[in-house]
Amino acid sequence: MRVLAPHEERHDVTLRPAAIARVWLGAGQAHETVAVPGVALGPADALVAVELSTVCGSDLHTVAGHRPAPTPLVLGHESVGRVIAVGDDGVKTVDGSDLRVGDRVVWSVTVSCGACDRCSAGHPQKCRSLHKYGHERIGPRWELTGAFATHVHLRAGTAIVRVPEALPSAVLAPASCAAATAWAAVGRGAAGRDLEGRRVLVYGAGLVGLSAVAIAADAGAEVTVVDPSPARRAFAERFGGTAATTASEPADIVIEASGHAVADAFAAADVGGTVVLVGSVFPADAVPFDAESAVRRLLTVTGVHNYTARELAAATAFLAGTGRAYPFADAVGAVFPLDDVDAAIAAASVPDAPLRVAVNPR
Repeated sequence: MRVLAPHEERHDVTLRPAAIARVWLGAGQAHETVAVPGVALGPADALVAVELSTVCGSDLHTVAGHRPAPTPLVLGHESVGRVIAVGDDGVKTVDGSDLRVGDRVVWSVTVSCGACDRCSAGHPQKCRSLHKYGHERIGPRWELTGAFATHVHLRAGTAIVRVPEALPSAVLAPASCAAATAWAAVGRGAAGRDLEGRRVLVYGAGLVGLSAVAIAADAGAEVTVVDPSPARRAFAERFGGTAATTASEPADIVIEASGHAVADAFAAADVGGTVVLVGSVFPADAVPFDAESAVRRLLTVTGVHNYTARELAAATAFLAGTGRAYPFADAVGAVFPLDDVDAAIAAASVPDAPLRVAVNPR
């Protein structure tokens, strides 16, 4: 994220009524409310009024204290919203067009500089000066850092994608995490190969896993999804895959989207197969790795964490296109008002809870 030089002016936006953010103070503590009466936009920043946000598993890991997080912070990074202000130099969307006030948009989890060695190598989600929505400590001139708020302040270096008016907010809100991450995972597994007829095995029928199932099935793959939950297995059948409790045969591509079946994923890959690890985003016990087996089976093992701007745009286009055939809107259950964000998090934490619980700031 570029830091403004002293001579660069900001565009002050006064908000009446003030923007409201729900701020998390640490494990075991309830959220508190912060009012933000104005925002100072940098030349290439934008301000978005949030339409709907969803509670991601990463939010649950943070609240439960399973990983460190700077506090106070505004959680939430899965959202859809509408642009209400743009910095003086203007903002470009991922397709290169000008962002306009009134546009309905989704945006990346990450803010990247675009110039460091990692960004230049095609890994902007690992930028040397990376910032992430829903993960940052609030501070002066950037208070609206997460989606559990009425507004989000988008900084220069955020990938922004314009989205169709007709697509339900319940479909679009998780796109900037679940769908985009799944698109990246399927793409990494395919590695440029045609998926028609390929055997794809997905561990975990959470929303990332189900999104991967739909994306791979839509491309012609024969997809099996493994999950211990009967409810989630039943729901998974509607996304183009065959649900199972265990893998019955080796697969060409194995996507581990749960974080709990890594050893099984290694074992399930066929000769020449690819194992894509995407669910291991929280501390867990080390997994034994049989290097000889991996060598003899010619395995490729790769990790996916977040995604690129291109992948966010492609995932959103899928949801707006052939992805309409799959019940993504049904993956979002209860919708809570912003004041009840703690109740929303509690509801999302219940075993066999809906794949996503939503927060409506209006």
